[in-house]
Amino acid sequence: MGVPALRRDGGVAGWRGFGRPEAVPLGAAAPGCRARPARRRWVRDAGRVGVWQLLMVATVMLLGVFGVLVPGVPGTWLVWAAVLWWSLHEQTGLAWILLVSSTALLLLTQVVVWQLPPRRFRGVGITRRMVAYAGAGALLGFLLLPVVGAIPGFVGGIYLAERLRLGGHGQAGAATRAVMRAAGTSVLVELFACLLIAGAWAGAVIAG
Repeated sequence: MGVPALRRDGGVAGWRGFGRPEAVPLGAAAPGCRARPARRRWVRDAGRVGVWQLLMVATVMLLGVFGVLVPGVPGTWLVWAAVLWWSLHEQTGLAWILLVSSTALLLLTQVVVWQLPPRRFRGVGITRRMVAYAGAGALLGFLLLPVVGAIPGFVGGIYLAERLRLGGHGQAGAATRAVMRAAGTSVLVELFACLLIAGAWAGAVIAG
């Protein structure tokens, strides 16, 4: 029985001792050996998230971020669902790390919110304009001063809305403190977590 002859490029040149060797291309199965089974389709398709899919994820995430400001809207879980969908389709190590980190952060956020006083949206003068100013201020602060800028931006948005409504600095400051005690702190905690996740996702997309 002959022995396999190896070529310089690593291929197999048939079996010695049985006539002229038959060249076998590099990467092909050698004579008498079983070829490897084809990789599963879902493995080949991993990491193929298109532009339109990324825009859809970004839209859902943006709706979740602003949904935190609206009573009754599960904004945090919309953000988490967007990260989950993206991770399942991306299937990279960075995607799984982001999903696990986001899940842990949102669970920790819920624990913190449960420790705070219940939200009271009535009787403290919360208006739609105030909500819009607070959300815009948090987003602008997050972009100008990454991560930590969302906190002063949120509080500054509430103060600006109250200053325009009441006119005086003292009254606007007192109203801002009342809003933060009634609902602003718990909303800010959730909003900050969602903005942090959205920023991490954007960084992962750019890095990937």
